[in-house]
Amino acid sequence: MNLENKRLLIIKPSSLGDIVHTLPVVHALKRCCPDCSIGWIVQQAFAPLLEKDPAVEAVYPVHIPSTSDPTAGKFSYLHAFVATIATLNVLRRQLKQVPYDLILDLHASFRSGLLGRTNPGGLRIGFNDARELNAFFQRQLVEVPIHVEHAVAKNLLFCDYLGCEVDAKDFYMCCDDEDAVTVNSFLQQQGIADQDVIVYANPCARWQTKFWSIESWAALADRLHAEGVSVIFAGSGQDREFIDRISKQMHSQAIVAAGKLGLTEAVALLHRSAAYVGLDSGPMHMAAMTGTPVAALFGPTHPERVGPYGVEHVILRHEALACLGCRKRHCDHGSCMKGISVEQVMKGLLSLLGDNKNPGSHNFEPRT
Repeated sequence: MNLENKRLLIIKPSSLGDIVHTLPVVHALKRCCPDCSIGWIVQQAFAPLLEKDPAVEAVYPVHIPSTSDPTAGKFSYLHAFVATIATLNVLRRQLKQVPYDLILDLHASFRSGLLGRTNPGGLRIGFNDARELNAFFQRQLVEVPIHVEHAVAKNLLFCDYLGCEVDAKDFYMCCDDEDAVTVNSFLQQQGIADQDVIVYANPCARWQTKFWSIESWAALADRLHAEGVSVIFAGSGQDREFIDRISKQMHSQAIVAAGKLGLTEAVALLHRSAAYVGLDSGPMHMAAMTGTPVAALFGPTHPERVGPYGVEHVILRHEALACLGCRKRHCDHGSCMKGISVEQVMKGLLSLLGDNKNPGSHNFEPRT
């Protein structure tokens, strides 16, 4: 398909990991056809990641409350409905001014189908296996072969459909010098020198079934500290309570970045880190997209579908468990995560760090 001078609108509002999985599609399309113009409808919280990406020329931030978030109240569906109607009206006014030629719905839900219809006209393209009647909103469908499992591989089918060959150089995330300065200043305040080895630790996720124990995190951080590795506990401000409980269990001094760094600053911190250790969540996918080696703890989810993509990594699981990969958000025993030992994680992480634990290969280089 000829994309020269075409306007492409990406529909992928959330979640963080899903947005990261879509970045290579946008980068490939822009590289294959520099004259095309790409816009993206995204949840407001994730807009900063796209606003610093030169492949994305227009960002349309929206705010529709999640109905699946553990903190969502009993009126979450009503609030989401009202917000959706308001969002559709705003987008119609915005997109009417300069409509897009192609609407690429990579979110594949009923709501994303509605979002795509806010663009007047245009060719709407979606997945043939989309849920929630999404396919009825589309004019053309991208076929998803049975053997395609991982979310990134599935998204890249759009590039094949549009005649764009994907390259390894399309896998990156953007931040800038200002982000690097902020991160370096934070590390200096924590007494971390340029030559020190740091590991980005992410102990929180949206699903409670993905959590590892506080005691295990504290023991891991203490053991890494004894090996001369500084552990940076990162995440959002909402993660602070859990991380503070880890800190209280540690014998060494905890370094906490959660709530102190924004998304693009987290990208800069991942570039500076020698490795990532943590749960299956958005930051894990960010780490993979920055080329940072990943030690990922998996329990209720499938690494074949949502594991670290295209980067050196180790998957840490309680392999003997029959209910592994159950995809349950609530569990009365949590055996899959309890069965992952500190020794297992330590061994996997040290295998990524190597004997010298040299952070030099991941020093920050801003990409804007």
